[in-house]
Amino acid sequence: MKRKFYTLFFIAVSVLLFSCKTAKKMYEKGDYDAAVELAAKKLQKKPNDAATLDILQNAYRFAVEDHESRIRNNAGSNNDLRWEWTYNEYLDLQRLYDAIRKVPSVYDIVRPTDYSSYVITYKEEAGNARYDRGLELMQNNTRNSYKQAYFEFQKALALKPGDLSAKQKMEEAYTNAVINVVVLPLVQSGFQYSSYNYGSVNFDNNVLRYLNNNNGSFFVKYYSPAEAGSFNIRTDQVVEMRFSNIDIDRYRDQRTVREVTKRVVIKETVIRPDSVVKEYATVKAKITTTRRTLKSDGLLQATVRDYNSQWLWSDTYRGDYNWSTEFSTYTGDARALSEEDKKLCDGREQFPPSNDEIIRIIMAEAQSRAECGIKDYFNRF
Repeated sequence: MKRKFYTLFFIAVSVLLFSCKTAKKMYEKGDYDAAVELAAKKLQKKPNDAATLDILQNAYRFAVEDHESRIRNNAGSNNDLRWEWTYNEYLDLQRLYDAIRKVPSVYDIVRPTDYSSYVITYKEEAGNARYDRGLELMQNNTRNSYKQAYFEFQKALALKPGDLSAKQKMEEAYTNAVINVVVLPLVQSGFQYSSYNYGSVNFDNNVLRYLNNNNGSFFVKYYSPAEAGSFNIRTDQVVEMRFSNIDIDRYRDQRTVREVTKRVVIKETVIRPDSVVKEYATVKAKITTTRRTLKSDGLLQATVRDYNSQWLWSDTYRGDYNWSTEFSTYTGDARALSEEDKKLCDGREQFPPSNDEIIRIIMAEAQSRAECGIKDYFNRF
């Protein structure tokens, strides 16, 4: 128990000494705010520490002088943000007041100034300045100015929480700043197999879901035509997607032939139980190996246009499907085949997947590439 007590005592003393040294160090560096706060924490535990009290008094005096000097400079500025700068200065001064007030014995000695009324006044003024800046930006009537206005109103609300006017203007600014993108249904043209109609709706929905889930721009929103119509959304840009061509080639066979031979026993003559005469002959077989391949591809073009149908951006994405298989047959004497040759010849002849399955794979690959390309384009906003 004694060892534990001494350990805890040593830790406590070390912390206090460290706090004192740190406060002194901050004071010597000219970081008076930090020196006041650290000294106040130390004096909460040891209110009679004369050295720390002296540091706090001097640091507080210099901190007030620094903040009030900056406040006077702000008063002579024409910058709209001078109110916010002054508010932050008074906020820092009030923080020092609160730190000292937590130590009653020190509070009675230092007598710090309560700046709470100044904090309230300049917080209000700072909020009003941000609000006015937002209104002025909105008068420019450009998407970028509306975007900047949105952030001004957001900061005004942070300074004046619950201000209905600021909230309404922020929503209005966002409505004008946002780019509403409508993803149009997929157009399929130039299909070699026009009878295939792989769920275009699923294709559109998958692209739309990906863009919404990976939206890197706060000022871009994606909608389907139905959503835009139902919610009366202003359409700023549209994404058109068109499969210009899907080419499914015929499979091609490439054959190689090799001849194998083996000496085998064709006759055995028993002369006596311990004597057998074997006759040998060479047997032959021809193994024909067929390598069957199929190559198919498709091109998906994605285009972005504005509400006037003016071209803004486009790119083309390729989907590929390459299929291959091998199988073997033989003619001649099966006895000439090795075990490995027998396995090859036992394999069944294979044919490519159906055209519908090939198109589905090509479209899925092109879709994945297009999703990334469209996302990257709009994330720049």
